[in-house]
Amino acid sequence: MTRPILAEAVGSFLLFATVIGSGVMGESLAQGNVAVALLGNTIATGAMLYVLITMLGPISGAHFNPAVTLVFRILGALDTRQAIGHVVAQIAGGVAGVWTAHAMFGLDVIELSTKARTGPGQWIGEVVATFGLLLTILGTLRHRPHAVPAAVALYITAAYWFTSSTSFANPAITLARSLSDTFAGIAPADVPAFVACQLAGALLALGVARLLFPQADLTKDATADV
Repeated sequence: MTRPILAEAVGSFLLFATVIGSGVMGESLAQGNVAVALLGNTIATGAMLYVLITMLGPISGAHFNPAVTLVFRILGALDTRQAIGHVVAQIAGGVAGVWTAHAMFGLDVIELSTKARTGPGQWIGEVVATFGLLLTILGTLRHRPHAVPAAVALYITAAYWFTSSTSFANPAITLARSLSDTFAGIAPADVPAFVACQLAGALLALGVARLLFPQADLTKDATADV
């Protein structure tokens, strides 16, 4: 169990550091142009996802996301102890990544975000973002398993732009981003609603996937991924 947990921690560390660090760099270089800052944030995140899933997927499944881990637990790919280990590693590694990004850019290492992200539009955006992410993972595993790194990276790149929330789609990164008062931050008070919407979107995707793909195949694909 040690290698998968370490893989989840390292992957979350690098992914979350990328989200925060590229947000800081993008905002600094964009000189007030939010679209350019978001574009920089998007490209870096999508590129890092492709690398991390390719590198760490064979070890842990490269979840880096409690919503993904929840769905794979339901499908039987992980037992409860493994799932808890994944989630703890995702949060711990991710928070360390956020703090390291702060240190790299000379910011206060420990801080709380003041950036409000709330309202029905953004909540719907998080349901849609997480629904699409999980459906991408499950569908690509079923039909083109070797394309999962590219499919997930491309989906998140698109979802940054077509969802009102800029696609957090991940409870762990939502929590971690509440600890960063930067371009990618979210106020702590807004975290619970985002997480609830993300979990709802993940479970909705699982329900739709069960309709699209035979249950036996879906379970087999999920189990083979880890």
